[in-house]
Amino acid sequence: MKPESPFFLVSGPCVIEDEAVTLRIATRLKELTDSLGIPFTFKASYDKANRTAITSFRGPGIRDGLRVLAKVKETLAAFLCRQTDLILAVAKTGKPVNVKKGQFLAPWDMVNIVNKIRSVSSVQPMITERGVMFGYNNLVVDFRGIHIMQQTGCPVVFDATHSVQLPGGAGTRSGGQREFAPVLARAAVAAGADGVFLEVHEDPDKALCDGPNSLPLDQLPGLLTQLKAIKTALTA
Repeated sequence: MKPESPFFLVSGPCVIEDEAVTLRIATRLKELTDSLGIPFTFKASYDKANRTAITSFRGPGIRDGLRVLAKVKETLAAFLCRQTDLILAVAKTGKPVNVKKGQFLAPWDMVNIVNKIRSVSSVQPMITERGVMFGYNNLVVDFRGIHIMQQTGCPVVFDATHSVQLPGGAGTRSGGQREFAPVLARAAVAAGADGVFLEVHEDPDKALCDGPNSLPLDQLPGLLTQLKAIKTALTA
């Protein structure tokens, strides 16, 4: 990330549905972020194993999924952020590491995960905030956590779309309130987040995974312009 960059974006569909859709979304995101001068990393999962029901769509699997991602040119799942052996193995690869704070952890708990990574690698990890469980089937965001986690010296990413997810809230699948994702994204950038994570889709209502909390791709130009303006105002 360049010093003059406003913030960075991690974005893409929740899961790889097919090659054509994935490439179209990636191409549009690259064109948009290039035009706004926003550093961009594409994200899409090849296997969503942590599904609510056996009938939930998981994706194409690792072999076909990696083939598609290779054409586009990752992150550690929040549920696995305390798995020490996995964290250490990922850190030892020397690749960029982004660890999502589990919905069950406090912001100050993340320093322990960062210390695990630093014990075996000089890689500068990123931390992603994605909300905390608030009763059943609901998440809330404590924006103090952005500042708290930045005290580790790591860049902090805000996952605006998973933060409005309603886990298991639709019976056999997760629900979501996508209309609040832009609100939370703006608040996170104002609170000093270094990056923003957004799941997007051409038609979220027809998405095979996380549609209720994914943003329509055509909403992104306006939102990114707003986020850039907020960041610019903070650093002026």
